[in-house]
Amino acid sequence: MEPEIIESGQMTIVGMTFYGDPFKDVKDWSSENEIGKIWARFSKVWDARKAEIANVLDHDAGYEVHYEPEEYKETKNFYVTVGVEVSEVGVVPLELSFKVLPATTYAVFKLKGKEIASNWPDRIYKEWMPGSGYEEAHKFLIECYGPTFKGPDDPESELVIRVPVRRKAG
Repeated sequence: MEPEIIESGQMTIVGMTFYGDPFKDVKDWSSENEIGKIWARFSKVWDARKAEIANVLDHDAGYEVHYEPEEYKETKNFYVTVGVEVSEVGVVPLELSFKVLPATTYAVFKLKGKEIASNWPDRIYKEWMPGSGYEEAHKFLIECYGPTFKGPDDPESELVIRVPVRRKAG
């Protein structure tokens, strides 16, 4: 699992946000856990009102951003924002909000087929990162769902993960 290292400017996501433990009631990925439910809510608004969302960069790509607040270690609660990327925020439907992510360096991992349903976070944070010369730059990660994502069980499906990194000091 060797990533591509890229520099990226600020990124703005227009969508919906959940805070809490999304796996509290349904442990695995499922349309029934809180992440699946927020995607369903966002998709409903997107399908009905996408023409009202200006400056969308790619109508065929959706993003899922996971970010940890300071209390994460104690509560295990975190934020998940799902939505689309825009070049700048304009007027959006009231059900939506936006999140601006900082310009940063990313380690970009391309997962395919069975890798998508695997324990890829451990492979990134516990296997790749310790020996990589990089460390976590920010407490978030981005899952990029483009036209090649066909579901977690499709062997041809592709998912792109972006992890903000910086070179380790020394």
